[in-house]
Amino acid sequence: MTAISPRRPSGPITNTLTTGQLPRFVEWYTLAGAAAVSAVIQLLAGFSITGWLVLTAVLYLVALAILSSVVENRRKALDRVVRGLVTVAFLLALIPLVSTVLTVVTNGIGVINWDFITQTTGSVFDPDTLEVTTQVGALQAIVGTLIITGIAALMSIPIGILTAIYLVEYAQPKHWMARTVTFLVDVMTGIPSIVAGLFAFSLFSLIVGPKAFSGFSASVALSVLMIPIVVRSCEEMLRLVSNELREASYALGVSKFLTIVKVVLPTAIAGIITGVMLSIARVIGETAPIFMAASFTDNFNANPFEGPMQTLPVMAYVGYKFPSQDIDASNASAWGAALLLVILVIILNLIARIVAKVFAPKGAR
Repeated sequence: MTAISPRRPSGPITNTLTTGQLPRFVEWYTLAGAAAVSAVIQLLAGFSITGWLVLTAVLYLVALAILSSVVENRRKALDRVVRGLVTVAFLLALIPLVSTVLTVVTNGIGVINWDFITQTTGSVFDPDTLEVTTQVGALQAIVGTLIITGIAALMSIPIGILTAIYLVEYAQPKHWMARTVTFLVDVMTGIPSIVAGLFAFSLFSLIVGPKAFSGFSASVALSVLMIPIVVRSCEEMLRLVSNELREASYALGVSKFLTIVKVVLPTAIAGIITGVMLSIARVIGETAPIFMAASFTDNFNANPFEGPMQTLPVMAYVGYKFPSQDIDASNASAWGAALLLVILVIILNLIARIVAKVFAPKGAR
């Protein structure tokens, strides 16, 4: 029998997946050209920043798709267009964040100084001019924020971590207790913050009477919001720990409790700390529950069990909603409190990164 060999193409062999390649910086060139053309069209039709950005994005995607289809192939053209859409969506998501940060920094940077951080808000009488001026300070709000958030974290973090350990390590998935806890955590995740504040205020009103404003009451409200976040984040981190590590520990005769403490938790510590810091960042900027449970005051109060307390988000809200006779001073205190809150959240996140890096397993560094 004669073997029939397949016919080879007479021309040169080409790979349709690698034929044609646009220049390296063609995307930047295309973007610059689209921006220029969009600017010309906007100048002729009436310039608008929003219209210029939208038209630039559309022209960029269309031009890039045409160039890639002609020079490369349909697959690469589709890939470039999808990457362009993802980039545009990312930039659109950054616009409100960058705008908010720039607005807060621009309006608050001139307010923050050492006196603003170390003094409380109050009236100052000048005996020489006989004038009464408003002294703007945020000490009472800084202390109140740290105390209320700290107490809430002390209550929420152990409960959340222990609940996550129970759900992952001990509970059977179909057991009624596990299903009940999971259901309650899901319900608590969707509770509006104002409801948590009303719950704390109502609870302490029944216990101590109508004047139930206190920092501890606000901490209870924040803990209601923190617990489900801690549970969910820690649960996911614990589930990511390989079962082979647990089985190896059991094979060496280590008990379940020590396996969790010595193997599971150290392996997932970086993710657990990240989840805890996310929960703190989630509640440290809450205004409604603290306003309901702790009210507000310009007086310095470091006792969380007696009297109203001030926090930075409430100070920013009150400065705009209920300004004093010196409206400019109230607005300045509001912007200063907002910028201090942003700085505080950034510091807490940096601390969480450092702690997670220090305590993470050596193989994960």
